[in-house]
Amino acid sequence: MADSSALVDGLFNVATAATAGCLADFATFPLDTAKVRLQIQGVPATTMVQLAGVGGHLHLPVTMQAAAQYEGLLGTMSTIVRQEGVRSLYNGLSAGLQRQCAFVSVRLGLYETTKNFYQGLIDGNRTKRATDVPSMNVLSRVLAGLTTGGMAVLFAQPTDVVKVRFQAAPPGTKPYPSTLAAYRSIAGSEGFFGLWRGLAPNVVRNSIVNVSEIVCYDVVKDALLLNGVMHDGIPLHFTSAVIAGFCATVVASPVDVVKTRYMNAKPGEYRNALEVATRMAANEGMAAFYKGFTPSFCRLVSWNIAMWITYEQLKGVVKKWRAVEEF
Repeated sequence: MADSSALVDGLFNVATAATAGCLADFATFPLDTAKVRLQIQGVPATTMVQLAGVGGHLHLPVTMQAAAQYEGLLGTMSTIVRQEGVRSLYNGLSAGLQRQCAFVSVRLGLYETTKNFYQGLIDGNRTKRATDVPSMNVLSRVLAGLTTGGMAVLFAQPTDVVKVRFQAAPPGTKPYPSTLAAYRSIAGSEGFFGLWRGLAPNVVRNSIVNVSEIVCYDVVKDALLLNGVMHDGIPLHFTSAVIAGFCATVVASPVDVVKTRYMNAKPGEYRNALEVATRMAANEGMAAFYKGFTPSFCRLVSWNIAMWITYEQLKGVVKKWRAVEEF
């Protein structure tokens, strides 16, 4: 009976996490689109140049630095709206929501179960005494964050690739007729594993984000509660979410930029994610790894606030409903 109850709790956690993730993604998607546009801005483009005095028969490829089109978060969003319309801020939303269902349901929905599993390995499943001081269990949280973050990418990677392709499309263009057509086209032209392009940097990024986001939120919230600084409620969830969003942005931005560039690249443009990072450092300097930092920060903090408050409220509703049902 206990195992059955744990399974039901786990399923509710997965469903609640997916719902909260979708609501948060819808609310913050324009910020994510602006972030992607800023991250790919400045990627050197190759063009064919005719040499003078050779009768127009000799053309050589020349790498030219693309002119900056976007400036700042609000400037990027206003430029997109002016040139492409408001709907362009939501290009790739369908893939984004699919990503949340596949991604957040795993990385957050399975987090508690995974954390408890690691804690059982660490403390040997010893029985806790009533006099024991509550533990922050930081190691078990970090291990759980790394595990669920990496697992989630395996499920959600194709949705991430499609989302980035839609968001990075040049003004006035639509790379694919629909999300389903995008999956088929990428698999057909780039092979099945084209849908998993950038898997390695994405696993690294999301494992890092999971630790700096979910684990940070978990630790901050419990620390504030254990020390009596705040009581459980929306103000506590809001504060913990802001801190988690900031930590995630600082730690994950470099990997996020490399991931976006690699996912949006033409087949054969880069051998691997390491080449993307090397070329960025050589051609654009180290500051390029923090391109789109402001929209990344605004997006991650906003997303965390929306997701965590929604998730905590939904968890409370489900808990009350199940208590009434069991009674």
